Amino acid sequence: MRQGLSEDLIARVLGAAPKYTIAELEEKFPSRDLPDGAMVTRFAPSPTGFMHLGNLYSGLIDYKLAQQSNGVFMLRIEDTDTKREIKEAVGIVIDSLAKFGITYNNDETYGPYYQSQRRDIYHSVAAELLRNGRAYPCFLSQEEMDEIRENQKAAGFATGIYGEFARYRDITPDEIIEHLDNGEVPSIRLYSTGDPNKRIFFKDTVRGSISVPENNEDIVLIKSTDRLPTYHFAHLCDDHFMRVTHVVRGEEYFGTVALHIQMFNMMGWKLPNYIHTATLDKIDEETGKQRKMSKRKDPENNVAFFMQEGWPTDALIEYLGNILAPGYEEAKLKGAVKNFWEYEMKPKKIPMSGGLFDMKKLEWWAKEYIGAMSVSDLVKSVATWANEYGDEKQKMQVADVDYLTAVLSIERDNPKRIRKDFITWKQTLGIEEFFWDELFVPNTEYKYNADVLRAFLETFNIADDKDTWWNKIVKIAEKFGVKNGDVAMDLRVALSGRTNTPDLYSIMQVMGADRVTKRIKGAI
Repeated sequence: MRQGLSEDLIARVLGAAPKYTIAELEEKFPSRDLPDGAMVTRFAPSPTGFMHLGNLYSGLIDYKLAQQSNGVFMLRIEDTDTKREIKEAVGIVIDSLAKFGITYNNDETYGPYYQSQRRDIYHSVAAELLRNGRAYPCFLSQEEMDEIRENQKAAGFATGIYGEFARYRDITPDEIIEHLDNGEVPSIRLYSTGDPNKRIFFKDTVRGSISVPENNEDIVLIKSTDRLPTYHFAHLCDDHFMRVTHVVRGEEYFGTVALHIQMFNMMGWKLPNYIHTATLDKIDEETGKQRKMSKRKDPENNVAFFMQEGWPTDALIEYLGNILAPGYEEAKLKGAVKNFWEYEMKPKKIPMSGGLFDMKKLEWWAKEYIGAMSVSDLVKSVATWANEYGDEKQKMQVADVDYLTAVLSIERDNPKRIRKDFITWKQTLGIEEFFWDELFVPNTEYKYNADVLRAFLETFNIADDKDTWWNKIVKIAEKFGVKNGDVAMDLRVALSGRTNTPDLYSIMQVMGADRVTKRIKGAI
């Protein structure tokens, strides 16, 4: 084993003596007292922008595994990339999780949960690696690293700091002191002993046994610029001391598995179970081919899109759950479970290839979800959305709760024939705009039979029951030699401006006598 650095030199390299020993950290963050089989998962976004659908997809897996196993789900903010950090991003993540019913349990015993606040932990682990010769201080400048990579590309080598390109890999204590005396601040690099010609075998919870080449790159553990850890090193320290059992992440992280296994083995720590999920894909409208969802091309890739457009968040969870657990839809249709939270998701059945996200399929889930809601819950959901995201006309629509309730109650009294044309809260208000005089748009192209409309007004009584009302329409049709449906259509268009609406009698009952009379006279 290589000889490590002295305690005094470690303190100089890190900028201060480490606060903890490894034994003290193990005591500070004890093993969790959980039932057998309980999973400890974490959702660990970087606060560098909006929360995209892939984040929600991954976070849903994390939360579901912890929820169904009586485990723990944590939210960890990986904010060590200070150059890319956006201040509002953490708030967006927390708000998004809350709106989708995903709650986290950040037990203070294992905190703090912002990586920028865990510097002492990272430095203490880095000190251990420096102490036993498994890490070293590196004084390469950015310009030197850029030059090395350009030369590697020109020669056809893999880019990175490894082997002969790791100039400070075997630096002596005297040389370290000389650089420090010159005011240079080093990064801390892993002293890799991996051989890419050899392979590491590990078991992915979804994909089974997999082998990957060993890692030979001396990756940066602690950055020289701000002395914060890189993603890889923070992953090692945090997942161990937060006692994470299962790490869910995208398949693009396959390339880092060898490195992470190597570091866990170096520390003698138990490796968490990895679940590498497939990408969320869609059918490209231009090419007709399946492709990964894009942050730039696809507005629906931003989770905020669904909230701003008024999609039921529970319906989106239901749909994503069905992608994750192929048997869920069948179980729900059979009545075995009420929702995704009641269904046991089996990690081994999570799709290994790109999950296809289809907005039309999501529409079906949304219609089914809204169709099963009580009227009071529907009214509350629509009003809550309008007051938070709606414009002035939508806020006006929800101001009178009693009238809104009457409007949204139409064709919802028969459980076997509940209308299922509502998809989003925004679209629901759009469908029903004609009920409000301020938003009603008369149909100027439709050719009314004015005599029929006048005849209807002569006998119209808002107190009529449905049979009486319909018999009057039948008599009018007979009088003028037209079909019953023609009379109803004249009335329908006069009241709504549309040729297709829910039950016409119910519309009149909700509008009331004065509004009905006014609309029909306007059509005449």
